[in-house]
Amino acid sequence: MREIPQVLPQDAHNRTLTENVHPATYRNPTPAPRYNLVVIGAGTAGLVTAAGAAGLGARVALVEKNLMGGDCLNVGCVPSKAVIRSSRAAAEVKGAGAFGVDVPPGTQIDFAKAMERMRAIRARISHHDSVERFTKELGVDVFLGEGRFTGADAVEVDGAHLKYRRAVITTGARAAEPPVSGLSEAGFLTNETVFSLVSRPRRLAVIGGGPIGSELAQAFQRLGCEVTLFHDRVHLLEREDPDAAAIVQRALLRDGVSLVLNAAIERVERKGEKGEEKVLRYRVGSGLSDCVVDEILVGAGRQPNVEGLELERVGVAYDPKGGIRVDDRLRTTNPTIFAAGDVCMAWKFTHAADFAARIVIQNALFPSFSGGRKLSALHMPWCTYTEPEIAHVGLYEHEAAARGIGITTFLRPFSEVDRALCDGEEDGFVKIHIRKGGSDQILGATIVAQHAGDMISEVSVAMAGKLGLSRLANVIHPYPTQAEAIRQIGDLYNRTRLTPLVKALFQHWLRFTR
Repeated sequence: MREIPQVLPQDAHNRTLTENVHPATYRNPTPAPRYNLVVIGAGTAGLVTAAGAAGLGARVALVEKNLMGGDCLNVGCVPSKAVIRSSRAAAEVKGAGAFGVDVPPGTQIDFAKAMERMRAIRARISHHDSVERFTKELGVDVFLGEGRFTGADAVEVDGAHLKYRRAVITTGARAAEPPVSGLSEAGFLTNETVFSLVSRPRRLAVIGGGPIGSELAQAFQRLGCEVTLFHDRVHLLEREDPDAAAIVQRALLRDGVSLVLNAAIERVERKGEKGEEKVLRYRVGSGLSDCVVDEILVGAGRQPNVEGLELERVGVAYDPKGGIRVDDRLRTTNPTIFAAGDVCMAWKFTHAADFAARIVIQNALFPSFSGGRKLSALHMPWCTYTEPEIAHVGLYEHEAAARGIGITTFLRPFSEVDRALCDGEEDGFVKIHIRKGGSDQILGATIVAQHAGDMISEVSVAMAGKLGLSRLANVIHPYPTQAEAIRQIGDLYNRTRLTPLVKALFQHWLRFTR
């Protein structure tokens, strides 16, 4: 008997959500004699694989034990960006005086209303990932329940046996729990539970200064929480460009987030008459301190969902921390079984799962026609949705150095971009790396801006299309826009081509054409 997941609070919005992505009254279909693909996991990678394969005429079964839409719809991209948008509105009101707009004193943030807005948006979007759409519109056989391999060509779910020619594992990942004494006993939130809040925690501790921790720490601080962010490194977002990470760190401090860096949390205890307070005992250097909060949010890494699949039965190699082992074509160690998304990839982004699924469709169904598409051929951008955002694609400087690749770096600070000055958003930059030695081949880029995630795609298109930096200089950008900084970097490159010899030749030519 399958377990019906509960989404809290059980209001009208969440009832709509669950009715779409895991309806309690749904009955699994009678299995087909054999499927071209059986997909286990209905997050982004699974949904794209199932929809794409079915659209090409394949017979597809899609298995999901929890909520269709996976992390992205239910506990990731959609709810977090809705909450972040509310927090930006709060920050805009607070900073409106700098633009000549007087805000009446006593303006309040309605935390419950912001969270309800998030739930309403999530419910509205959920039809796209719904059981009804995938069964009635796309022709996919959806099986709700926990799937496991039972043999070389079969998956069992809720008593039904699904025979397949190829299988795809897209079970995703979940928040990892730090090994901190007393943390489980005290209780904590993750991205899977924090969006169920209906009242604002007055004091919130965030563990982890990566993308999830940084985004949510800033958002909840702006929504009125007193946030203390603990990170075990010397600065936030240590995987990003150091200059970019420094800008975001300053932004969090300006917003009032208390940063505790190089911190080792030793234990967590409950205190108060009803144990309503949580005390984090932490060490920085040789000093030991306490931090008392009402809630703890953990955003310190991800752990792949590989349990219960019976992978050993079908010869699929995996690591409990690293996930399922795949080759560059996303085949597992069993050549009839593929994997995609967070369960097997270092890129744990929705768009990465989307494009990995497209590779799986071709390699699993049409290997002789596709020639075997490779994950390594993708130019993968990503974005951290703090304010300002950090977006990146390609190589970082330290990665190029580690590979022995010489680069030339061009930088355009937004303090020199007219639109950014008008917007009051000059704390950021566009940085582009090209191959050293006369080439204009773009190897990587980092953008720090209010909407850096929207801007990075122009560089991604150039890289995917093998367009050099000089070509970007010839693309007309509307004035004034912040994206004009990308063209200006192209101009910077073109000026380096005007060497003294070239300039002398031009001058010589002009003397004879007067």
